Amino acid sequence: ETAPRRSDAAPRRSETASRRSETASRRDAARSAALQAALDEVRARCAIEERRAQDPVSFVHRYTDPADQELVALLAASLAFGNVKALRAKIGEALDRLGPQIALTADDAPAVSARLRGFRHRVYRDRDIAALLVGARRVQRASGSLGAAFAAELSRSGDLRQALGAWVRAIRRAGGLDRRPDDRGAAHILPDPEKGSATKRLMLLLRWMIRPADGVDLGLWPIPPSALLIPVDTHIQKLGYNIGLTDRRGATWKTAEEITAALRGFDPADPVKYDFALCHLGMLQQCPSRRDPVRCQGCGVKPVCRHWDE
Repeated sequence: ETAPRRSDAAPRRSETASRRSETASRRDAARSAALQAALDEVRARCAIEERRAQDPVSFVHRYTDPADQELVALLAASLAFGNVKALRAKIGEALDRLGPQIALTADDAPAVSARLRGFRHRVYRDRDIAALLVGARRVQRASGSLGAAFAAELSRSGDLRQALGAWVRAIRRAGGLDRRPDDRGAAHILPDPEKGSATKRLMLLLRWMIRPADGVDLGLWPIPPSALLIPVDTHIQKLGYNIGLTDRRGATWKTAEEITAALRGFDPADPVKYDFALCHLGMLQQCPSRRDPVRCQGCGVKPVCRHWDE
């Protein structure tokens, strides 16, 4: 029996490669469908009112004037790191000191400083919070709103990162934060997104202000939610890695871009709609880095988790 001629072997190899490619495509499509189903289920099962009460965004919902809401959102997002119970207590303390009309209070820089005297939260001191609010209020008044100021920067550059950097610098200049470059609190409270970090707190603020009002986010700013990047903290980074939205291990801007790009495949118009439910799932489950039958029990993304899909 003679061996197949070269002219016969080449098409066979091509057919084999084609079948393998089709099999891989079907497998990828099935996994994508399973992942979207899991994400939709997690979002549908999220107890919005109960979880919102534990989230910094709850403070924004206590106000009705858009100018107040913007400033409260900026303050709450800026303080949103560390222990949840402690940060909520500090946000509440700062707002109690500032009074019910925060925009009106922020028009008077000496009054803001006096009301916040002695306030501390982790690396922040009273003067950091005062400079943040006074600077933001000045930008707000100059542009009509913080949202209008950000939208103008986004229209000018067409790039989220550049626009956010310019917006941050405007607030820092207006409040005098830029005059304290070596001060840890002043540097941390409004970070520069162009330095590569995920700037989770700023992404959180943008999500609150831009996504359509849904009981959590408020939809105050005239910017399409398709422009958003997901706020990446430890919970989102770990969940994103575990369910295959990213292969990156760090909470960087690139990680946020990768996770958002993956989510955009499920909803191009509103890719970060899953963030609130996923973040609170991560907080409740304390998402581990390996199989953990106790902590993983009942987790909505367990069927698509790399630690269980082996």
